[in-house]
Amino acid sequence: MNQKVIIILLFAFQWIGAQKNQKYQKISYFQLQDVQLLDSNFKNAMNVDKQYILSLNPDRLLAPYFKEAGLKTNANNYPNWENTGLDGHIGGHYLSALSLMYASTGDFKIKERLDYMINQLEICQNASGNGYISGVPNGKAIWKEISEGNIRSSLFSLNDRWVPLYNIHKIYSGLRDAYWYTDSKKAKKMLIKLTDWMIATTSKLSRNQIQTLLISEHGGLNEVFADVYNITGDKKYLKLAKDFSQDTVLDPLLEKKDVLTGMHANTQIPKVIGFKRIADITNDQNWNQATDLFWQNVVHKRSVAIGGNSVSEHFNPITDFSGMMKSVEGPETCNTYNMLKLSKDLFATSGSSSYMDYYEKALYNHILSTQHNEKGGFVYFTPMRPGHYRVYSQPETSFWCCVGSGLENHGKYGEMIYAHTEQDLLVNLFIPSKLNWKEKNVTVTQINHFPESSDTKLIFNLKNKSKFNLKLRIPDWTNASEVKILINNKEYPINKDQDGYSNINRTWKNGDVVVMQLPMHLSAEQLPDGSDYYAFKYGPIVLASKYGTENQLGLFADDSRGGHIAHGTPIPLNDIPVIVGNSSSVLEHIKKENTQGLKFKLDGVYPKEKFKDGLELVPFNTIQAERYIIYWPQADEDKIEELMTQKAKEEQELRKLESITEDKISLGEQQPESDHFFKSPDSYAGYFDEYHFRDSKAWFSYEMRNKNKKAKFLYISYFDLDKNRSLNIEINGKNIISKTLDGSKGASLQHLVIPIPPSEYDKETLIVKIIGKEEQYTAKIVGIRLLNQNIN
Repeated sequence: MNQKVIIILLFAFQWIGAQKNQKYQKISYFQLQDVQLLDSNFKNAMNVDKQYILSLNPDRLLAPYFKEAGLKTNANNYPNWENTGLDGHIGGHYLSALSLMYASTGDFKIKERLDYMINQLEICQNASGNGYISGVPNGKAIWKEISEGNIRSSLFSLNDRWVPLYNIHKIYSGLRDAYWYTDSKKAKKMLIKLTDWMIATTSKLSRNQIQTLLISEHGGLNEVFADVYNITGDKKYLKLAKDFSQDTVLDPLLEKKDVLTGMHANTQIPKVIGFKRIADITNDQNWNQATDLFWQNVVHKRSVAIGGNSVSEHFNPITDFSGMMKSVEGPETCNTYNMLKLSKDLFATSGSSSYMDYYEKALYNHILSTQHNEKGGFVYFTPMRPGHYRVYSQPETSFWCCVGSGLENHGKYGEMIYAHTEQDLLVNLFIPSKLNWKEKNVTVTQINHFPESSDTKLIFNLKNKSKFNLKLRIPDWTNASEVKILINNKEYPINKDQDGYSNINRTWKNGDVVVMQLPMHLSAEQLPDGSDYYAFKYGPIVLASKYGTENQLGLFADDSRGGHIAHGTPIPLNDIPVIVGNSSSVLEHIKKENTQGLKFKLDGVYPKEKFKDGLELVPFNTIQAERYIIYWPQADEDKIEELMTQKAKEEQELRKLESITEDKISLGEQQPESDHFFKSPDSYAGYFDEYHFRDSKAWFSYEMRNKNKKAKFLYISYFDLDKNRSLNIEINGKNIISKTLDGSKGASLQHLVIPIPPSEYDKETLIVKIIGKEEQYTAKIVGIRLLNQNIN
């Protein structure tokens, strides 16, 4: 057999391997290039995002990569997360955002920026000489340690770096997306080289050692390695993908167990996307069922009306959403970004409209609402706490994870509007757009004013008649018996299939027009735990009330590590209006106004004197830079005074503590600890009785901020749950307490106020160090605060 034949056969085998997952795929997606957005809020959001993307300086995003490659930089790093340990992560997201935006718009300025980024990154990769490319600060040192089996892994640290695997996952994804969406052969080559570097780095590690690596947040590395297998057909990449699939997350799902409560939410979702990708490639039905179980759990038990999930980045108990209503750190945008990716993958192999129902819900109510529609800027937390507000990023100051995913979110609105099989065209979303179905030589234009008007019109343009089945999604928010479909002004019978689509199988001709009428109704959605909070929806659209612009501290974020959090004083929950009456009659309080657009009036709220004219409700995704109410407390007439008294007492206690707090940390939670420069040679973060904690047999420390130089006391929350534990604490190297605990307090949370040495009053940074003593672990520390006066 000659060399030419061998090469041809090898290519054929690789192509077959790369196509393996296609035979398990029920639904195919159109390329973004084939779907053009027409005038709508989505097109506006895409254009605003494009300007934000172009406003960023690529050389500043590239600086971490040039530093790591040992090369001279053309500019300084951006600030915020980009120069405090997560250097370079936005650069990876930026590649993805540019790729998506170019595919969606064809804008040559975007393509020029993308090519520049790839060419500059290639210089960095070539300088490394072994395929490595990353912005992880002094990353080469830790990868060498890891390759030799020296692994020090915790939830958000790996060998004393801030989630370097999560960081490097972004550049993997960016290179993959540049190849997927723009056919960049250079990006493909660089991606494969980088994956080969990871194989070489971990080649001497056992699978158990790799599992130890995966204790640290690692994004969706298993997903991208599976994608490299699909691109190349080389099974070594599939093995790598499986090795990088974390057993402690996968195994409970395979056993149909829910162990998510207390877990860092967005850390888990990308892993599950990877499980799904591998399941599709290998036709592993167990893994496929495991990913679907995760999706069902998160969507139906852990998500709120806007489609988001998590409190302070963590999954709350499914039986208690009270933290969601109290916290200013509500659902995280990255979570929904990843849940939409998972929904897309599940829909492709199922075809069930239930995945699209969630996708639509989250797209309209969360994703679309997370960008300022004039100034640009992305939202990290969307508080569900009534009366609070969101914070928007700025191009020169803010480089959080949700900025990275935000750059991507608004450039891919065309990805799920339509889908197809060989004989079916699916209309999934009612977004004004124009589809070019090249294989059928068909153009479909969708025109509507959805959701202001619930009708959508499809106009078909064909050169020749063509027979195919049009599948129109019947969403869960409408009554199927009320839906009407008209073809060329003649009513066509609804033919809803088991997947939730109405089918029209016919020969189509040029100029055919289909109109779908989808009656929209008001509905109330209670919190998943059944507590007395309700959100109102009109069709799929979540309604909210504007609630003022007062005291929106940090509305447009600065470059501080906590700048993504809305720190303005929360409105006391006992001051929030309450719907008075029976829970079964909450919908009777809301009526549609006879005005242009979607406006509603909410009446019958307490106190009646203050809200005698009611409150106006509008689509939440139209509210920006204002306080708002999505979830409304409800109480029976005879219980309203009792409820308000209870809320007032809770608020008074919390506000008293907050009013004298100079700085605070919730231990065991990734972002608060990272923002305070957590250090430890060996410690453990856990979850007990709905509290996160940290303990250690060695030590752990934080840099706390005393910006106003008013801190006089250290406030510690902890569990005295176990015998022979210690409270041994230093501030700036000075011991302030040293005692042994006997475990006598049981499961109740303890609080202790300790004076700070006067010599440290004028220090802007106080290093708080909790130290184990010989054979004693520290107490399980839940929270630390700096107080300007004693609360006792």
